[in-house]
Amino acid sequence: MNTLRPISEWLPMSKKEASKRGWDEFDVILISGDAYVDHPAFGTSVIGRIIEDEGLKVGIVAQPNWKDDLRDFKKLGKPKMFFGITAGCMDSMVNHYTANKRLRSTDAYTPGGVAGFRPDYASIEYSNILKTLFPDTPVLLGGIEASLRRVTHYDYWKDELMPSILVDSKADALVYGMGDQPLREILRLLKKGVPFEHIKTIKQVAFLQDESIALPKVKSWETVELASHEECLKNKIKYAANFKIVEVESNKWQANRITQNVGGQTLIINPPFKTMTEKEIDTSFDLPYTREPHPRYKKRGNIPAYDMIKFSINMHRGCFGGCSFCTISAHQGKFIASRSEKSILQELDQVVDLPEFKGYISDLGGPSANMYKMKGKDESICEKCVSPSCIHPVICNNLDTSHKQMTKLYKKVDEHPKVKKAFVGSGIRYDLLVDDFNKNNEDGNHDEYIEQVITRHVSGRLKVAPEHTSDDTLKVMRKPSFKYFHKFKEKYDKISEKHHLNQQLVPYFISSHPGCDEVDMANLAAETKDMGFQLEQVQDFTPTPMTVATVIFYAGVHPYTLKPIQTVKTKKEKQNQNKFFFWYKKENRGWIKNKLEKANRPDLMNKLVGDDQQREMPPWLMKRRSKK
Repeated sequence: MNTLRPISEWLPMSKKEASKRGWDEFDVILISGDAYVDHPAFGTSVIGRIIEDEGLKVGIVAQPNWKDDLRDFKKLGKPKMFFGITAGCMDSMVNHYTANKRLRSTDAYTPGGVAGFRPDYASIEYSNILKTLFPDTPVLLGGIEASLRRVTHYDYWKDELMPSILVDSKADALVYGMGDQPLREILRLLKKGVPFEHIKTIKQVAFLQDESIALPKVKSWETVELASHEECLKNKIKYAANFKIVEVESNKWQANRITQNVGGQTLIINPPFKTMTEKEIDTSFDLPYTREPHPRYKKRGNIPAYDMIKFSINMHRGCFGGCSFCTISAHQGKFIASRSEKSILQELDQVVDLPEFKGYISDLGGPSANMYKMKGKDESICEKCVSPSCIHPVICNNLDTSHKQMTKLYKKVDEHPKVKKAFVGSGIRYDLLVDDFNKNNEDGNHDEYIEQVITRHVSGRLKVAPEHTSDDTLKVMRKPSFKYFHKFKEKYDKISEKHHLNQQLVPYFISSHPGCDEVDMANLAAETKDMGFQLEQVQDFTPTPMTVATVIFYAGVHPYTLKPIQTVKTKKEKQNQNKFFFWYKKENRGWIKNKLEKANRPDLMNKLVGDDQQREMPPWLMKRRSKK
């Protein structure tokens, strides 16, 4: 950490720090479940810098103690405009618990990686405290926890449907999605003296009002009504049908306003802003971040999440994959907001000048690394589109998937005199690089890109996410057939052989996903074993709010077809599926053999745990064991 910077370069976390700026009060105070890291990858910092950029005084209370006399919530006083709350970069429940609901022992967003510095359902807890201490001061929720819980949602940890987070939090309003655009609109109104309660016609804002009150009038908005929260509690199918409406409207170019009755009130969700322009996203990334944690954490240890990204550069936001288990498009949107090359290279100049920089950029990426600058060829077609994915079940003919601009940018980063190597650490959508799936390779842009990545930007291993091998499961996941992963691996191996490289290809897989049974998992294990993989990058499906897969998990039907889909739910069933990943462990051999005998699948049993282990064992594993 650079200790030479004056403390005034960080946004103030105390009245003493505020006084160094000549402030004796704040316009906005932000409460965050994460430690304060002044970096564009951390939402609190982005929001704080935007508020500062609008000429307002902003203070940050990071990870306040909610168990004592609540002095942390009072230490900066009462803001003139509002309190802003975020649970942090993760939903607090995902942050706290594993897929099997076991309490995690660490927290990557806390100094020293220490757990226990934020409450469960942090947005609700923080908001209720503020509403008790400062009942007349508006509270505005934001961040991924609030965004994905803005409407009736299934909570895996309570195993029940919960209403909009606005109900339990008692907050005055909520900003969903990426908050840059709505926040600036809110601030500009408040600076003019408009009361906080009059922000109800700003896009991307959600709020509650008494159901007897008429909806705010906006000429260009149409309104679609969801089944009430109470109806959803009685009828899982209505909850599932609601989700389709919410997802479709969230991903439209021109969306409708959504309403839902809940407990005598009306939840109103205004339509989202159009995707940020290049100028808008550059403005957010070009703000004067120190790019370091606040100095107060110096003696408490490193912040793991910061260590992971401090030498990385995010090139875009959004993801058009629309995967059923993923929340990226639900929060960031399916349309890609790409930064300009100039903005990215300016950030590169800042990164290479950091005191601890040793010449290595850890990641040139984004939510999916290879979607930079991709968008519709004819945006008038995008305006009418209601599909949640641009690449499932097939790639949209209107989507420009050329990788040329990325390849060009990678090469410019490579040419920087202070950069020894720039890695692509984010996951790559391999299906965009398979000619049989993506026909947009007439100019060879796929081959040029992947060769550039393999030869210049792989840190020993390249991460890709086929997620499963079963076509039926992959269909539910909104992922392409596994046959395309075989095609990608052929290309990867060919380029690696050409350049005499021995870099590991690391596929990611998910167990217990809706639509997957134990035989599917056995097939996955057998097929990946035949390909020479000993799987390590695996995870168990975790139902999180605002995903198709979570709706299926709870309601038992697909929200788009309302047809039943089987899914495992118990801890034992989930653990059973996960065991197939680890066929190579001695303790699992007998169990796998027994399971496949009962399933009458001797073919799979022989492939995974047959008696002739030398014949069945992949050459790489035979070699490894012979060395031992």
